[in-house]
Amino acid sequence: MSEQRTRPVVYAVWLIFASVVGWFAAFQLTVEKFALLENPGEALSCDLSPFLQCSTNLQSYQGSIFGFPNPILGLTGWMAPLVVGVAILAGARFPRWFWLTFGAGITFAFGFVIWLIGQSLYELLVLCPWCMVTWAVTIPTFFATMIHLTRIGAFTSNEKVQARADRLMPWVPLATIVAYALVIFLAQLQGLDFLGEIAKILF
Repeated sequence: MSEQRTRPVVYAVWLIFASVVGWFAAFQLTVEKFALLENPGEALSCDLSPFLQCSTNLQSYQGSIFGFPNPILGLTGWMAPLVVGVAILAGARFPRWFWLTFGAGITFAFGFVIWLIGQSLYELLVLCPWCMVTWAVTIPTFFATMIHLTRIGAFTSNEKVQARADRLMPWVPLATIVAYALVIFLAQLQGLDFLGEIAKILF
């Protein structure tokens, strides 16, 4: 069994990085939610254009689908991969049930992000900048986690399948880029000129 399967340093570092970025995005959205509650008519700092803004998402029912603001999920949920990443670097080994539970949590996060992307593109017709930061780290985290769980035997004891999964891990960045491109393509199909709006803001 390869070193990356027994002590996956790169995967652990990614979990820590993604957690920090995801938690920061959730924190910023929480701050914006408080600002919106205090001054309902005021534009938020993340309202960059009619197409790129946080206000619409935060005020929608989709922004509090479980009865409380979605950013609270991020503030609490990103702690799990952060702890797992740090524990792996410290040399911790987890049993199969733990990895399956962790994988279920990451799968839920990925599914929730896919639903939010769909709501943003087809219902709200806006993209929330801080939400997109969350999407950007959740998608590769899901890909990497599913491959990692396969290569360490959490899903199957078949060594050939595990070895193939191990060889797939370097392809996670490419799969992530394809996923990003798909979201941008779908936005363009909806008439939401994502790239054009970004260019206007930057230049």
